[in-house]
Amino acid sequence: MPELAFISLGSNIEPEKSLPLGTKRLGELGRMIGISTVYQNPAVGPTPQPDFLNAAALIETDLSAKDIRHHLRRIEADSNRVRTQDKYAPRTLDLDLCLLGSQVIEGSEFTLPDPDLLTRAHLAVPMAELAPSFLHPTSGETLQTIADRLRPEASLKPRPELTDRLRRILLELGSS
Repeated sequence: MPELAFISLGSNIEPEKSLPLGTKRLGELGRMIGISTVYQNPAVGPTPQPDFLNAAALIETDLSAKDIRHHLRRIEADSNRVRTQDKYAPRTLDLDLCLLGSQVIEGSEFTLPDPDLLTRAHLAVPMAELAPSFLHPTSGETLQTIADRLRPEASLKPRPELTDRLRRILLELGSS
């Protein structure tokens, strides 16, 4: 039975190129339902680096969380993402499965829902745009409630030109 997969997209190395390429590839996971506004926000981490551009995608899929995660890592690698020990390193493309329906998974490889969804506006705000009344499986809050709590402290600048490009890709995927 299909589940709703909420996937975060981020980039601070050539994001105008990487985010559209990543969006096209996300169509391989299932039926793309929506893509959020793209937001520019300061990078998280101890060392200065370029701002990130972040968005979220909503996909209806039959794939398991493990299969989705594997596919996301392959898309990142195809986009020249180099993983290092520094989890805050700049990157061409960062794709993370943040929610998969109401599934709760606590494993050594990953955790669902992504714990950062409750603390980082650059994840919560785009996901709330896609499904504001969706209930977070562990907190019980709607995505909109989480986003409303985090947004006042965040520096999120909408990037309408890139948002339009990603939404055109979504339309193309729906018509193919």
